[in-house]
Amino acid sequence: MAFEGVAAGAQLVRRGEVSARELVELSLARIKRLDGELNAFTAVFAERALADADRADERRARGDRAPLLGVPIAVKDEIDIAGEVTSRGTGAVMARAPADAEVVARLREAGAIVIGKTTMPELGLWPFTESLTWGVTRNPWDVERTAGGSSGGSAAAVAAGLVPMAIGADGAGSIRIPAACCGLFGLKPQSGRVPRAPHDRDGSHWICFGPLTRSVVDTALVLDAILAPSAATDAPGAFERAARARPRRLRVAVSDAFPAGTRGTLSDDVGRALRDTAGLLRSLGHEVVERDIDFRLLDVPILLGLMFHAIRDFVGEIERPQRLERRTRALARPGALVPHATVPRLLEAERRMRERLGRLFTECDVLLTPVMSRPAVPAGSMEGRGATVTYLWETSWVPFNVLWNSTGQPAASVPAGWSATGLPLAVQLVARHDDETSLLTLAAQLERERPWADRRPPVS
Repeated sequence: MAFEGVAAGAQLVRRGEVSARELVELSLARIKRLDGELNAFTAVFAERALADADRADERRARGDRAPLLGVPIAVKDEIDIAGEVTSRGTGAVMARAPADAEVVARLREAGAIVIGKTTMPELGLWPFTESLTWGVTRNPWDVERTAGGSSGGSAAAVAAGLVPMAIGADGAGSIRIPAACCGLFGLKPQSGRVPRAPHDRDGSHWICFGPLTRSVVDTALVLDAILAPSAATDAPGAFERAARARPRRLRVAVSDAFPAGTRGTLSDDVGRALRDTAGLLRSLGHEVVERDIDFRLLDVPILLGLMFHAIRDFVGEIERPQRLERRTRALARPGALVPHATVPRLLEAERRMRERLGRLFTECDVLLTPVMSRPAVPAGSMEGRGATVTYLWETSWVPFNVLWNSTGQPAASVPAGWSATGLPLAVQLVARHDDETSLLTLAAQLERERPWADRRPPVS
């Protein structure tokens, strides 16, 4: 039951074969039993979740067929839940949120039950989930490995069957990286697709909220529910229909280097996963061609300027900045070199870069790349290291993701087998603007050909 997933769980509740209370009790019991080892949650709302489950069962008894009715979920701790501290991975935040974030309100309206909040690194700045405030979040496939970041708690919770779905946030790969580390499907939607209010006050077009699930269909179902929460019906929405459809013949570009000219940086396992996926797509009738991504040296200061300016702003909003980790404060310092007056010029340069990169998608439907240069690294790899060393290290491990936050295109981490030591492998699929449907359809086809959701991690 713990690994049934979103769609199956919601269907069981609708049929009356299981109650929402039973699903919530199962999640709470598994959190109590397993989270001491994983450290995926910062807070668990047991009493409120059980009360919400009883209300969901009352809704079902009245004939309510909301798409997520009775499904327990978790929410990353950078997204507001009414009355709770949105810690963003730090002990420097004290204020409690006055209301649910829009995405949480929509999930509740669709019938989902919020079990708790999940861990993240401080301010979501790193691709591993470790902080002085919340400790180390561990990977259910190997507790000596990282669950990835920054949505690492969300990924660990879903991978271990603590909840069937968790909401994450992705500003530079923070959904895709932990999904890859933990063997999940993780989608960064098109920029602006999922509402970010009230967190959209920062004006960022890089950050997207999205689900981490065990299957493509589950992610599609959640997206449909978020975008049309008042639809009290179990009829498939557009994204779910796409995930259940057979794709047309697509032209798939493959790139194993970022930037161009950096080939040879992938581990043997990751390189094999990319080649095997390209071969599988070719065998399924898709046209697969090798292409370089037209990312240029002059693009680097554009991304770095916008990124460090945003980090400085994040730190500037913190109530008690003196409580931030030393590494966080150090990473914010380069933002002082980016005056506010230069931001419009950087955004204009980013727009031109986005147009140039978009030309690839006039020739091809989908881009296939790695997510990481090697599988989940040991937890604590960067413990005690400074900001510069940590940043340079992460750029060698996860350089493949941030570009698509800048362009705003939908991108997903798709499971792609297992390493020689049993760790999950993954590939990234990137679609053209506003084309999550092609991405979901193709990812679902890969899932049907090489299923991954039936395999359980050691901590489960």
